[in-house]
Amino acid sequence: MSFPISQQDIEKAHERISPFVHNTPILTSSSIDEIFGCRVYFKCENFQKIGAFKARGGLNAVLGIPEEIRQKGVVTHSSGNHAQAVAMAAKTCNVPAYIVMPSTAPEVKKKAVKGYGAQITFCEPTQIAREENAARIQEETGATFISPYNDYKVIEGQATSSKELFAEQENLNAVFTPVGGGGLLAGTSLSAHYFSPTTKVYAGEPANADDAHRSLKAGEIVKIPQPKSIADGLLTGIGDKNWGIIKELVDDIFTVTEDEIIEAMRLVWERMKIIIEPSCAVPVAALLKNRDQFTGQNVGVILSGGNVDLGRLPF
Repeated sequence: MSFPISQQDIEKAHERISPFVHNTPILTSSSIDEIFGCRVYFKCENFQKIGAFKARGGLNAVLGIPEEIRQKGVVTHSSGNHAQAVAMAAKTCNVPAYIVMPSTAPEVKKKAVKGYGAQITFCEPTQIAREENAARIQEETGATFISPYNDYKVIEGQATSSKELFAEQENLNAVFTPVGGGGLLAGTSLSAHYFSPTTKVYAGEPANADDAHRSLKAGEIVKIPQPKSIADGLLTGIGDKNWGIIKELVDDIFTVTEDEIIEAMRLVWERMKIIIEPSCAVPVAALLKNRDQFTGQNVGVILSGGNVDLGRLPF
């Protein structure tokens, strides 16, 4: 089966963004391996520029716009990490960035976006409000819209994280990511398909925002009107471009409760001494909850980000 993104597209994206991003470390923990009953390899995108994997997709999307069009700027909507990615990429390319953020976005993410020099418009915390404001700004400025997840250039960029993981850690039986809009999961599944075809692909998703899980079971996109979760980065509905890839290549999506997310977040903080945000803890929680299925295996986990509002810790 052919896909809209080829192996060469991912390789070119990796080459395009490599001067501007970190090849993040892969860390392990013997105590976590013992608890989980398998060997876990954490690809630490919480150590990425902007503190999240989204730097990859944002940069690939902005760098992929022809220069004469790029000068008018870029616009997006995001609760935080993609907003930072586009703002950083725009600053790197010396073009304007217009970012629509929900008023409920974590303060740490609002400050970071502002720090990159982007112009922020706050809106009501609904998908419709985000999209309407972004469309208005696009019309007023002529800026190019970059979807937080439903964009092939974004997916290509996100795929480079697992491409690095597979290159450095061979013989992975499985790989886990979180899933919200689906850019990281779609990109990871494509990387597995091209670079590590024996590796199975799984995702974790909050039970209170489980549209991707429901969609995979139903065989078509299922929408959830008002998803709610501590994992603020996973509240967007799955995109149709991502869905076309995910439905073919993802083996399963596991749901986890809010308490399980907090437990996994705390476990990584305590055992590994590194900061991860709630959205990042979701695939860790999913692996922990379903550890009997992965006993004795080599499992990769993409730690998606570490942008935590330290004034609002859940523990």
